Amino acid sequence: MSLLTVYRLATIAATPFASAALNWRANHGKEDPARLAERMGESNRPRPRGRLVWLHGASVGESLSLLPLIDRFIQRGLEVLVTSGTVSSARVLSARLPAGAFHQYAPIDAPKFVERFLDHWRPDIAVFAESELWPNIVAAVRARGAPLVLANARISRKSAERWRAVPGAAKSVFGAVDLCLAQDSDNAARFLALGARCVRIAGNLKFDVPPPPADSAKLAAFNGAIGARPAWAAVSTHPGEEDLVLDAHVDMAAQTPSLLTIIAPRRWERGVEIVEAARARGLTAALRSQESEPRRDVDVYIVDSVGELGLIFRSVGVVLMGKSLLPGGGGQNPIEPAKLGCAILHGPHVENFTEAYGELAAAKAAARVTDAASLARAAQYLLAEPARMRKMGRAAAETVERLGGASRGIMTAVEPYLAQMAVAQQ
Repeated sequence: MSLLTVYRLATIAATPFASAALNWRANHGKEDPARLAERMGESNRPRPRGRLVWLHGASVGESLSLLPLIDRFIQRGLEVLVTSGTVSSARVLSARLPAGAFHQYAPIDAPKFVERFLDHWRPDIAVFAESELWPNIVAAVRARGAPLVLANARISRKSAERWRAVPGAAKSVFGAVDLCLAQDSDNAARFLALGARCVRIAGNLKFDVPPPPADSAKLAAFNGAIGARPAWAAVSTHPGEEDLVLDAHVDMAAQTPSLLTIIAPRRWERGVEIVEAARARGLTAALRSQESEPRRDVDVYIVDSVGELGLIFRSVGVVLMGKSLLPGGGGQNPIEPAKLGCAILHGPHVENFTEAYGELAAAKAAARVTDAASLARAAQYLLAEPARMRKMGRAAAETVERLGGASRGIMTAVEPYLAQMAVAQQ
């Protein structure tokens, strides 16, 4: 019995327990209690008439990377269904999806839920971001004859190694993809090794994504509260990194007592523990969820909210990208702050975004730090030298602008499938 058969049988056996599991997750903030039915393939929204494109991204970053494609599909007169699997992605997408596109939660990868989802929506083509391939979903889409495209395709070395340990399963899953549009040559080679049949290099869609928005009134209030204080931000931080950021703040504040450090953790639920870590160092900390703006006596301001990175990137000139300071991190996408002209700091562990950080480093738009001491020195220097900070920010914005264009290439690559859809509808 193959591994995928075992997986399929296991998901079938687990199906009766799905409702209880989803309710547990909802009670812990990991699911939207009002939309649990969507996770089981149900929807109270009717399928729109006409040709329907199904786009899927796992979470916030993957979903937002699809925005340039969403706009182009809508311009072609297609209806666009966007799915994702996290509460945070649903919140962000609700504010950023254009007219003509709508969001649903992706079904759990169990045959009953997947078939129910596909029976209702009947997508004409499926476009998934990066490497978000679930075996039952892939098999069901393939069985219905809808083209399956992997766009902005990326798979880490670790994930590729895990798939290579089960070569039969890898070939069945990746071999079912009709078209794999990889971000770069390294990722293309990994997908080919895993069994993908048609692989092309199309570039990174995230360079085409518009910068995150910010409410003008909130931005004005936020900047007004900061005033003339020197301020910098650490965003998308992970456990252990905030300790380094707080230690850096202590070092910097010895020279700059009015310093404001803004921390936006990757998981907003961790805000309270970061406040406690700051107070353990004798710092005054506040949560955005409890105080709308940073008071003048606040040393560390934790943004424990969703969808406000655009506000942060427009309010500071120096940004540390998290998930990069500790081993095993892999980095976070630096493109959004770069688009808004921020000088980028990052740790040594950015292997998941090698191209972006490499290009920014070559343009002298990003600087590498290794620990709290080097982070403090780099941030302090840039805050004390605003001309240098602005020069780095301009270089960052120019670099990501130059690297755009992947959405055009992807649309050209999927054009044959769109033409087939148009013919079939006649």
